[in-house]
Amino acid sequence: MTRRPSVDEAVGLLEGELRAGRRALADLGTEDVWWAFLRFGRRLFDVSEVPDGDGLLFQYGTYSFDGSPTFTVDLTRQFEVSDADGDHDHYVQVHCEVRCGSGPALEALGSFDSWFFHGAGDDLEDWARELTELSAWTTVRMLAPTEIRVFQEQL
Repeated sequence: MTRRPSVDEAVGLLEGELRAGRRALADLGTEDVWWAFLRFGRRLFDVSEVPDGDGLLFQYGTYSFDGSPTFTVDLTRQFEVSDADGDHDHYVQVHCEVRCGSGPALEALGSFDSWFFHGAGDDLEDWARELTELSAWTTVRMLAPTEIRVFQEQL
């Protein structure tokens, strides 16, 4: 049986996927980041076996998190962490934020989010295909990021 990585290894594994083509983060396009995130999303982790214990989130919109409004594609992996008794303790989220500046065309895309959970019985490849068939994907996939941030937070 193959060992599943721990949640503590997630950031490093995502960063490894982003650098898999031996390109600097600054040279990646939004579509490159998406494919790296999907490779990361296919990897199963050592988490609780509850239906929402391991989820992927694709979301975008224009946000002012730390300054002026910026169109951001946020690709997030969320893990449920249980306590010693097996009860929910907290979530760990590993984010890959793709920031792309601003402008009327990006603001016109509005905002969108979609979740996938490994334990819910859905197919990851179907979820990914549905997202890339969205009309907004034509615009989003061609965006040149101004910044790519990978970080982890506990909720």
